[in-house]
Amino acid sequence: MEFADRLRESMHPELFLHSHGYAYIAGVDEAGRGPLAGPVIAAAVIFPQGFKCADIRDSKTLTAAKRSRLFPYIQQHALAWNWAYSPADEIDRINILQASLLAMKRAVERLHIKPDYTIIDGPYRIPAALPQAAIIDGDAKSLPISAASIMAKVVRDAIMAKYHMLYPQYNFARNKGYGTPEHIRALEQHGRCAIHRRTFKKVP
Repeated sequence: MEFADRLRESMHPELFLHSHGYAYIAGVDEAGRGPLAGPVIAAAVIFPQGFKCADIRDSKTLTAAKRSRLFPYIQQHALAWNWAYSPADEIDRINILQASLLAMKRAVERLHIKPDYTIIDGPYRIPAALPQAAIIDGDAKSLPISAASIMAKVVRDAIMAKYHMLYPQYNFARNKGYGTPEHIRALEQHGRCAIHRRTFKKVP
């Protein structure tokens, strides 16, 4: 079995990479592929070798309050972290998958430590010439990917709360741009706003 296959099948990808001499492992994930409005946010995190935290896991398994408490903890303990985004108009121009990968690429490029290896949640590599691997269910296997998923979600939720102040009729503070029945009714009544993704089917 080749190195990349063994890495993808590992239950702890960053530990596998550390054991092969890679020191700085960046975990990357995104939040916001599914919503009808707002940006897609990506985050990248590098932890020191040997760092452990049982509370850090896939953001989807955590409450909003728990994610908010973990956010500064991750910032404090990471060797490097950063986030980036792709806005709604870019999503419409290049499609949501390419926008997500581009946001992840930007997040990695903003790290003040250049990673020796980058592991990305999901089946797709990012468009960058660097050592990397796409890990399906990476947010359940890798501590830095889990941390990135938390950071991306917290940042995006905060951004959508600010958009709520501009467009209160859609209640972005509650639905975060997802296509809830309430959001669909608001779209039918008010039409779309500047941050809606016009190429998404449910957006008029």
